[in-house]
Amino acid sequence: MGFLSRVENELVRPFLRWTRPPRLISFAGIDISYRSELDGGGTDFGQQFIPFLKSRGMPKQKRTFEWCCGPGFIGFSMLGNGLCETLCLSDINPAAVSSCQNTVRVNKLSDRVSVYQSDNLKSIPRSEMWNLIVSNPPHFIDQYEGDIRAHDPDWRIHRNFFETVSDHLAKDGVIVLQENNRGSIVETFRPMIEQSGFEIFFAHGDYPTLTKESSFYFIGIGRPGQRPTWA
Repeated sequence: MGFLSRVENELVRPFLRWTRPPRLISFAGIDISYRSELDGGGTDFGQQFIPFLKSRGMPKQKRTFEWCCGPGFIGFSMLGNGLCETLCLSDINPAAVSSCQNTVRVNKLSDRVSVYQSDNLKSIPRSEMWNLIVSNPPHFIDQYEGDIRAHDPDWRIHRNFFETVSDHLAKDGVIVLQENNRGSIVETFRPMIEQSGFEIFFAHGDYPTLTKESSFYFIGIGRPGQRPTWA
């Protein structure tokens, strides 16, 4: 990459992005102000979580965690739609964390929502315990290098999550991830899930081989023998 191209990509474009006014979106009465570069799909296909979990008859969860939350579109939408009593959000990106904190402040949700900046789960307090975990995590192992919203090199982010989440998941808690069949299939994750002591409860909308176009699917995960009825 030439000098001028580097300057454009590393300085000019980021500056121009941050000079644009933030966007505003509302989910079930919760107003979220955010910058477009923080949206990894949570305003779009991420909202499929709401009808999907309702269709399974999932009861209201005591505490829900959105992993790799970005501005928290999925988590805040679940809270606004009455699918959880309280919410926990975490992301590695300080800009995303700041966006979540602003949403909490503007909507007066400090008594119901906790926000953490954390590299995966490393900085999450041991006291945090979740009944449900949802996420639209990075979907690709070999594409979008440098884009933390989309790229998970060697599936290290997923692998570390499964290896460390047990201390925070309630006994009968469920993890529901939204993945992209263009970047993975259910069997991509099965070995790392089972090696971490979990099992796949369900998969919905998946294909057995990679698709040429983006096609999003859900995968439900939990402890063997601790599967709640809705899962």
